[in-house]
Amino acid sequence: MARHFDGGRLVIASHNPGKVREIAELLRPYDVDVVSAGDLNLPEPVEDGDSFIANAVIKAQAAALGAHLPSLADDSGLAVTALNGDPGIFSARWAGPGKDFAVAMRKVEDALGDATDRSARFVCALALAWPDGHVETFEGTVAGTLVWPLRGTQGFGYDPMFLPEGGSETFGEMAPDAKHAISHRADAFRKLVAGCFAGG
Repeated sequence: MARHFDGGRLVIASHNPGKVREIAELLRPYDVDVVSAGDLNLPEPVEDGDSFIANAVIKAQAAALGAHLPSLADDSGLAVTALNGDPGIFSARWAGPGKDFAVAMRKVEDALGDATDRSARFVCALALAWPDGHVETFEGTVAGTLVWPLRGTQGFGYDPMFLPEGGSETFGEMAPDAKHAISHRADAFRKLVAGCFAGG
């Protein structure tokens, strides 16, 4: 049985304002007092794990130890079938030091070239860590197709090029509530809530 989060303050182990906003939104119904690692001036750990889960655990444990509070980290990215799963765990790095995802999306499109398979999936790994070292992990995914040119200005990251399976709008075109209902992060969150917020 997963360990239950018993309320109070929770650190969101991210310095990405878009990600912090999305996670805070998903946690709103559970009356959690969230603060970001960025707001606490916690350093960003080196993410040298070999999977989304491993990197989420690195971030969650670093923030839990640094803040002496339970911490929730998300490691997510885009896995493109024709690129053998790239950019994958390096999704943010493809955006370069300036974190410019217009650059990252152009790199994906250039790498695809004239590939006929444009399928991809977003993956989200969540790690909830406590200062005593205990960690719970969950993973969610959403399948879709990559479009070009980019569509929409909502969301963040690779959202304007990702058309979810069965949908007519990219994540970049969707209202936040619509995206939250079906995204990889929402999928992982449902598992997290069932395990750690709803009685376990």
